[in-house]
Amino acid sequence: MNPIRLLDLGLVPPIRSQTIYHAVGHALTADSPDTIILVSPERPYVCIGYHQDLEREVDLDYCREHDLPVSRREVGGGAVYLDAGQLFMQWVFHRDALPHSLEAKFELYIRPLVETYAALGIAAYHRPVNDVHVAGKKIGGTGAAQLGEAEVLVGSLMFTFDKATMARVLKVASEKMRDKIFESLEQYMTTMAEQLPSLPDRAAVRDLYLARAAAALGREIVPGAPTAAELALAAELDARFVSEEWLYQKGNLRRAGVKIHEDVHVAEGAFKAPGGLIRVTVRVREGRVDDLELAGDFTVFPAAAVGALQVSARGAELTRDALAARFAAAYRDHAIQAPGVTPEHLADAVLAAVTAR
Repeated sequence: MNPIRLLDLGLVPPIRSQTIYHAVGHALTADSPDTIILVSPERPYVCIGYHQDLEREVDLDYCREHDLPVSRREVGGGAVYLDAGQLFMQWVFHRDALPHSLEAKFELYIRPLVETYAALGIAAYHRPVNDVHVAGKKIGGTGAAQLGEAEVLVGSLMFTFDKATMARVLKVASEKMRDKIFESLEQYMTTMAEQLPSLPDRAAVRDLYLARAAAALGREIVPGAPTAAELALAAELDARFVSEEWLYQKGNLRRAGVKIHEDVHVAEGAFKAPGGLIRVTVRVREGRVDDLELAGDFTVFPAAAVGALQVSARGAELTRDALAARFAAAYRDHAIQAPGVTPEHLADAVLAAVTAR
């Protein structure tokens, strides 16, 4: 097979650490090389997942006060604080170069991460669906997306992580809740700095990773450079990803818990599935789903899957079996893959919203 192009970009502006892999993905053609990007942001920022509601997830006042840029990626997952303490590994591949199922993609992507940690003396392991753990503590998560014709997998090696700021940038109901989030991060998240006597040399870690990625993929990885087309697209995305229109994407069902009249009401709720948090805003009319919006930090393929799932629920009775059957049909009809999120989980999320009103 053809060698894999390596784009080792070092430190870049925060937004470019996200837009570069989007640009490479959207610019991919049949003649483009499969690409691995290594990159870190030169200063801290906050990034939300594709399906998230910005104002619900992030304390925007705090971010403005502390000069923390905020962007939205096209990859699923949750809101996260990022800085130079993480080295991002971004794979942008042709679809036939990776396994078909998301679970198998994540297994392949995570293998060199785990092996790199092991080479450093850290007993990391893959915790399905898409996390990396050490003795029950998370040392990294991963995400996936389809961008144009490209399959994209993203994650990082965690040198350090600012848990206090991570807890602070999230929007929460109370300071007690924020304290609990920080306590949980301290208890259930770890880094190289915590696992090793001293931080390893970054270049040495990079070389360890690349050797193990090449072995896992069975292909040579060779240094390269972004094309002019990729850089031009990245510049366009730099502006788009921080634009108000992109950041403040909203649906039409935001007056949660509102009774419109005797037979119509709008409600919202959340349900924690193994694959992530599912947020639901649902309008109910005469005991059936009239309209539905799904958001959260889960991963789902293809890009149109969320819209298809929302449409599939319209008119469904508010029972677990009826909702799950509608969602299962959408999974089949649209070849939907959502690791850790089944049709039954989506049905439970809708019912959680309805019963919470």
